[in-house]
Amino acid sequence: MKRSDIALWAAALILAPTLWPSAGRAGTAADDYQNYCAQCHGTMGTGQGINETAGGLSVSPRSHINAEEMSKLSDEDLRLGIAEGGDALQKSGLMPPWGKTLSSENIDELVIYLRKLCKCVGKQ
Repeated sequence: MKRSDIALWAAALILAPTLWPSAGRAGTAADDYQNYCAQCHGTMGTGQGINETAGGLSVSPRSHINAEEMSKLSDEDLRLGIAEGGDALQKSGLMPPWGKTLSSENIDELVIYLRKLCKCVGKQ
């Protein structure tokens, strides 16, 4: 193995903990959104993440900044969708379940973060 290859692998190992969250990691809801949601929903919540813009999705992700659409969802709908994935809400099965990755507290904080993004309140 060349010296440059070794340096590249060493850098990857050093940076890996900062690039990929580890189980039980305490982060903010904004961090969780960037780590778990932004790939599809975009870093700003527009629904235009890299997976969407690269043409890799057959269903367009929801825009989390669309107050009209997000208002139609209750906080419990959001919790269920995050924890159990799109299928739990009869939405796209491409939305993965995060309930075994994120704690219930992280999911609750993510719901609050989504409400800040849309600047809306969910249906009661």
